[in-house]
Amino acid sequence: MKNLHRTILATVALSISVVVFAQKKKTSDPEAKLKEEATQDLQNKADLYKKNAMEIWNYAEVGYKEVKSSALHEQTLKDNGFTVETGVADIPTAFVATYGTGKPVIGILAEYDALPGMSQEAIPEKKPIEGKNAGHACGHHLFGTASVAAGIEIKKLIEEKKLNGTIKVFGCPAEEGGSGKVYMVRAGLFNDVDVVLHWHPGDDNEVTMRSALANKSAKFRFKGLAAHASASPEKGRSSLDAVEAMDVMVNMMREHIPQETRIHYVITNGGKAPNIVPDFAEVYYYVRHPKKDEVKSIFERVVKAAEGAALGTETKMEYEVIGGTHDLLINKTLGEVMQKNLEKVGGVTYTPEEVEFAKKIQSTFTFKAPPIEKAATVDPLKMNSDAGGGSTDVGDVSYAVPTVGMSAATWVPGTPAHSWQAVAAGGTDIGAKGMMVAAKTMALTAIDLYTHPSLITKAKEEFKTEKGDYKYEALLGDRKPALNYRD
Repeated sequence: MKNLHRTILATVALSISVVVFAQKKKTSDPEAKLKEEATQDLQNKADLYKKNAMEIWNYAEVGYKEVKSSALHEQTLKDNGFTVETGVADIPTAFVATYGTGKPVIGILAEYDALPGMSQEAIPEKKPIEGKNAGHACGHHLFGTASVAAGIEIKKLIEEKKLNGTIKVFGCPAEEGGSGKVYMVRAGLFNDVDVVLHWHPGDDNEVTMRSALANKSAKFRFKGLAAHASASPEKGRSSLDAVEAMDVMVNMMREHIPQETRIHYVITNGGKAPNIVPDFAEVYYYVRHPKKDEVKSIFERVVKAAEGAALGTETKMEYEVIGGTHDLLINKTLGEVMQKNLEKVGGVTYTPEEVEFAKKIQSTFTFKAPPIEKAATVDPLKMNSDAGGGSTDVGDVSYAVPTVGMSAATWVPGTPAHSWQAVAAGGTDIGAKGMMVAAKTMALTAIDLYTHPSLITKAKEEFKTEKGDYKYEALLGDRKPALNYRD
């Protein structure tokens, strides 16, 4: 019996020793300590970053008009020791903030443009803010703030000589249709960058392992002859007729294009009064497809439809390319690194009040929503073969440098992007909590890349394989930034 007791005591003592040793090993791991420090420091500053994000939520400035939003980010970075170059790539609201020297150079993308017509109070019922038009229906007020926060945290570690290299925060305006990053890529701003990190607000927590649709957009403008629509219609040539003829032809064309194609349009100007034959009309088109070459080809057919419409209505047509973005190259090497850190950070836990808010939001959906608890979980890493339904100018960045991104649950599970429900949740603590998940995950991912340069080497090798011999060419051509595309 004594021997049995001795054996049990020895086993217990050994178990305790193993646990203590493991704990000591964990706390003595320099990289783990860096990550703990960064995570805690970001959490300590969560209220400050929430304040900044909500200021930008209130500004709700549309593409290329984000004067206050970009200025707030620029000042925050300057106050934290970054050198900030403003007005880059011929865009007044674009910037590059830099700290550190030498390699590796890691970039973090920040967005901050809102969407027109999406004004909404931060409440779980549809109610636009009186006197406001735009709203952050894609959560870019959170996007930019989390990216700035992660950049500042990495700067702090470089300053304290706990990391070596350079951190850059790229202020990227007009993602929503303005293709801001395309001009930044075209200007060579990513040429010296080794890896780029980004994220996007969403209704779940996952690393992005799905491509995006390539996209090309343009405004088609028709000029005709005005006349009295009743007294002398024969003297007029209707530009609105031309727009409608073009739309009919494009809609007929849908039967004869690849099924993955998406074409959308809005008539932005159809005349001013029914009794006047419109002498000017404009229609705004998007053409999307998983492959950039198909986008080019289909867009050319849309142009032919516009030319035919002008010929048939005896009007004149001209078009202006507004935007153009590539598909998104996925980097599995970087995805695996980010996944590990996202799992470490975890998802978003709601308070009872937030659960009630979420239930009210979900009650407005016309479809069955996922469980609210999904916001607290992290999706497993999974490569998706389809390109999804959206487009992003991050695609062009991904053709310039190895790139990885994620989404964080800033919205109630089930919430679609570009909805009033997204604006509402993004203006609450639900949005702010998801924002901090992203900031922490990007900071921890950057720490891994600074401390394990072999990961960057492996990511670059994968990038070269995926890109192949393709020589980058902007889909929007050599045009200047469309600074007034929201006018």
